[in-house]
Amino acid sequence: MSAERRKQGAGVAAARLRGVFDRIDHVGVAVEDLDASLDLYRDLFELDVAHREIVEQQGVEAVLLDVGENHVELLAPLGADTPVGKFIANRGPGLHHVAYQVDDIDSTLATLDQAGLRLIDRQPRTGIGSSRVAFVHPKAVGGVLIEIVQPAEAH
Repeated sequence: MSAERRKQGAGVAAARLRGVFDRIDHVGVAVEDLDASLDLYRDLFELDVAHREIVEQQGVEAVLLDVGENHVELLAPLGADTPVGKFIANRGPGLHHVAYQVDDIDSTLATLDQAGLRLIDRQPRTGIGSSRVAFVHPKAVGGVLIEIVQPAEAH
């Protein structure tokens, strides 16, 4: 496909997807040691812990810390064979994903699928705080893992 054709296609997709996300919900950070990371984020940066939970389905212990109306989510793998465990083994600790909040995750997934984006999840799964979440493959969106989040109170 020519560069011009890709450029035209990208413009069409961008127009179709304008406004698909409501806001940034959180930034996910993969960590090896949750308590050491809390020493930094909670104690040094003085961010309040909003929620802490083990999310078995995703193989992580997660902590949400408040930053204004958004969050930083620290993710510690429950094992080396989990997605976050594999991420840390391959890339080391650091930025894992950017999460966007939506009101209707089912509609959002359908829109992204219709636009031809490669989805990791075609159906939402349970996330932290009983939210509904799904992921868009990083190869479809410039190398950044995107999480779509529908908060529990919205469903």
